[in-house]
Amino acid sequence: MDEAKASLLLKRPVTLKVIVTTRWKDEVQQQLQAQIGQLDAQLQQLEMQGQRAIAEIQKQSLIPISPQVSQQIDNIQLQVNEKRSELLEQKNQFLQQLQQVQLLELNQEVIQAQLESFFRAEKGDNLVEKMNVEIVLRDGIIEEIRGQV
Repeated sequence: MDEAKASLLLKRPVTLKVIVTTRWKDEVQQQLQAQIGQLDAQLQQLEMQGQRAIAEIQKQSLIPISPQVSQQIDNIQLQVNEKRSELLEQKNQFLQQLQQVQLLELNQEVIQAQLESFFRAEKGDNLVEKMNVEIVLRDGIIEEIRGQV
């Protein structure tokens, strides 16, 4: 292979930034509120399923309740509590993100995601410069590509 034409195809991270606009804030807030609503519905469904399962076990058991039945009920309650804690933690994270979005100032740049792209590296290239690439969006439209493409 001719050494002057030798090159490698490499993968690099690309930072996706957005410029905060009223439209972007509204969209992100709506998405977060929708996710919070879904978690609330899941919590409600979890509670109902747990209560139904416990009621079914109690209905099928003799009175007084045997230790095995009591253990089954405790296990269901434990599972419900674990799942509830998980869902509440997710909800709390979404609420914090919602609060952070509300505090962002217009025209501020924020990192939204990390993407990947491929690039060709050749002898003599500045690899550090080629690795640092950002895409800046305003309301979904690329406004600027920073770095060596």
